Amino acid sequence: MTDQPLLEAAGVAKNYGAVAALKNASLSVLPGEVHALMGANGAGKSTLVKILTGAIPSNAGRILLRGQERDIRTPAKARRAGLVPVYQEPSLIPDLDVLSNLRLTQTPVEPFRAWVAELGVPDLDLRDLARDVPLAIQRVLDLARALAVEPDVMLLDEMTAALPANLAERVLDVVKQQSRTGRSVIFISHRFVEIAALCDRATVLRDGETVGVVDIEAGVEERIVELMLGAKVEKRRVSVAAAADGEAAAAATRVAVRNLRVGTKLHDVSFDLKDGEVAGVVALEGQGQDELFAALAGSIRPDGGTIEVDGKAVAFHHPVDAISAGLAYVPGDRTEALAMQQSVRENIALPFSAAFRNWGPIRRRQESGLVQSAIERLQIDTRAQREVQRLSGGNQQKVTIARWIAADARTLLCFDPTRGIDVGTKQEIYKLLRQLAGQGKSVLFYTSELEEVQLVCDRAIVIFGGRVVDILPVEIADEPALTRAAYGLPRDSAPDVGVLAASHAGEVRP
Repeated sequence: MTDQPLLEAAGVAKNYGAVAALKNASLSVLPGEVHALMGANGAGKSTLVKILTGAIPSNAGRILLRGQERDIRTPAKARRAGLVPVYQEPSLIPDLDVLSNLRLTQTPVEPFRAWVAELGVPDLDLRDLARDVPLAIQRVLDLARALAVEPDVMLLDEMTAALPANLAERVLDVVKQQSRTGRSVIFISHRFVEIAALCDRATVLRDGETVGVVDIEAGVEERIVELMLGAKVEKRRVSVAAAADGEAAAAATRVAVRNLRVGTKLHDVSFDLKDGEVAGVVALEGQGQDELFAALAGSIRPDGGTIEVDGKAVAFHHPVDAISAGLAYVPGDRTEALAMQQSVRENIALPFSAAFRNWGPIRRRQESGLVQSAIERLQIDTRAQREVQRLSGGNQQKVTIARWIAADARTLLCFDPTRGIDVGTKQEIYKLLRQLAGQGKSVLFYTSELEEVQLVCDRAIVIFGGRVVDILPVEIADEPALTRAAYGLPRDSAPDVGVLAASHAGEVRP
């Protein structure tokens, strides 16, 4: 490698309205370097990659290639400049065959075929529809498509997250090969073992800013975690009292998950959710949490394992089955759950009105009482109740939760429910969830904001690589402890690279 950067980004910023996704990000990549881009969820990694590859424009900053400032405003311009990404999600158009997808991006076919074989998929039929290709193979095809155009810089965003161990090893070998030929790779991964095996340096982002650049060497994991967290985080006092240990142990099991498997993302997950408990789920992006909640909500069918509700095995073929068993899903994206052009009353009444219908008119008085009770309990601002879309984001989320309170659901599956909500409304939702737990209801609470665990949960279930790697009582579930666990690091000892490698290969850390 030379000292002259191949790619530089300086002072890059990106705003979405009042929200700053990036504030002051910088990056310098040398020729032949594999450079890790690291940071906690929401730090700005994917936003920076999308700016570098022309997928979204920046609001400020400069991008230089070989010392020359470049205006990279579209993916086509980035591609011509030699910057080619492979994003977290497959980019093939599902209803086109593989060959048509190649033609859309002007990818040369023969180099593509060669790279597909090199990556471990020798018998690909280019006439196959993309939607019929398994997800893991789609990821390989995206990578082969990028390699076929011989980019100067490849940007790999969680490339190995959805791959089985044999394909992941092929990918890592190809990345090393690219480095030896003088090409550079920007590598985003939550797996420290991959960073240690591949990368020369790491740039760390925190809250949309570059906070450090470190050489990859023995023990660097601790330094990277410190940079991600900033100043040492002290344990936070739980704002609403969680259940005492004895009470939690004595409570009946509401939902039991045993050896649950879903596709390539979720492997052998087991845990219990008790009556009267708020159990937090902590995971970095793409570690299987989406699939876990989708399986419990009846949106997808697991490939193996069992789900028990009140001691009885259940099989959910549709979300209605989960709702009938008392499991209600509250998404972070309110638009998934709400009929935005309908009224508050109609949205809250949706899940239970059919129960009163009895093949006839809805009993308006009974429905109205339940709806009004839920509105008052959550203090929903109904001045614009004619259409839910006119409510604030916080009030929209309250409507989503109020629906299941009115329906008397016994278990709430809350997936990042406070995302994009103001601090005051967050506190109201925390208080509500604790009140529900106090009434004996159960809550499974995934959050991308680690500090929320000690504000609302009784314990934290940490998922890494599609497996439960640790369960922490709330007293020790502070940000440093959760960050270490979420990256697959042991709780109180130095990182063991061998253990991390084993977890990638499919073994579970004790």
